[in-house]
Order: sequence, then C-alpha cells, then structure tokens
Amino acid sequence: DTVVDLGSGSGIDVFLASKKVGEQGKVIGIDMTEEMVQKATKTAAHYGYDNVEFHVAEIEDLPIDNCTADVVISNCSVNLSLDKPRVFNEAFRALKPGGVLGLADVVVTRELSEETKNSIDAWTSCFAGALLKQEYLDTIIRAGFENVEIVAEREFNDGNSSERVRSIIVRAQKPAN
Repeated sequence: DTVVDLGSGSGIDVFLASKKVGEQGKVIGIDMTEEMVQKATKTAAHYGYDNVEFHVAEIEDLPIDNCTADVVISNCSVNLSLDKPRVFNEAFRALKPGGVLGLADVVVTRELSEETKNSIDAWTSCFAGALLKQEYLDTIIRAGFENVEIVAEREFNDGNSSERVRSIIVRAQKPAN
C-alpha cells in the first residue's frame, strides 16, 4: 500500500505506517515546514526507513499524482487549514478508487466566539480553526467520499472550552468506481 500523511511533522506517524506497509509499500509525508521535513528525512536515513519520503508542501496542494494513495491519514492537521474543502478535495484526488481516508482531528459542537477564533492560544491549542462537527463531516462528503463515519469521539480538554471541543477519529472511503 501507499500511505500519505497530511501534516507529517517530524514523521512519527509516517514511521509507524512504514512498518505496517512493509518493504513493498511506501509512505509519503507532507509538511509545510522545511525544518520538519529536514528532521524527518534525517531520522529516516538514520534508522534506515527506505520506504518513506517527505515533501515540503501545503496540504491544500499535494505534490502527488492522481490516484496514487491507498490510504490518506492526518493527525490533527486539517483543523489548522484555512481551506478545509480544498484539503479534502486534494485527499480525494490523491486516493485510488476504493482508497481510505483516516483522520484524527478536532471539531466543535457549537460556534466558537470571534475572540476565540482569533486567539493565538486557541490556534496553538489546535482548536481555533475547528469546524462544527456536522459541517466537518459534510465537507468530507461534498469532496466525494462515502461511508463517512466517526469511529471514536471524546472531549478535547483545551483547558478553557472543553464543553464544546471534541476530538474525533473519522474514516471515509473514495468510491471504488
């Protein structure tokens, strides 16, 4: 399998996925910061991860051909994007027919205040850009995915607004035809 990790950072999820796909598989990490990609590349070389590669790019504009990935994953990166529909459209484009989207992310159960949406603390706590839970799921569906489901959900303790912030794990699939 080929796996693409959106917002791969220093590569932890890429390295975990590389063990799952084995020597015949491939894992591609995408991160917008040169420093993280350099760190991940150095770690991959040091530990002999031969089935991984990293690219500096934004998750709204993937440097990946159409229908390349069997799986697209992301661990709490989509909520930081200012153009979530484009992220989901890009993931859909990158996936092969029948491919799977697996996301861990943050959503809200009611609108955040403008003050919170503009707070640096809220952005660094990874929830200022969160969509309403149903809007998040609907955005995935509008990108073309089917079988969109929340497979796990829990309260996200941000120390301030936990009654409205939720951590979710979502699974969706690109139609097979």
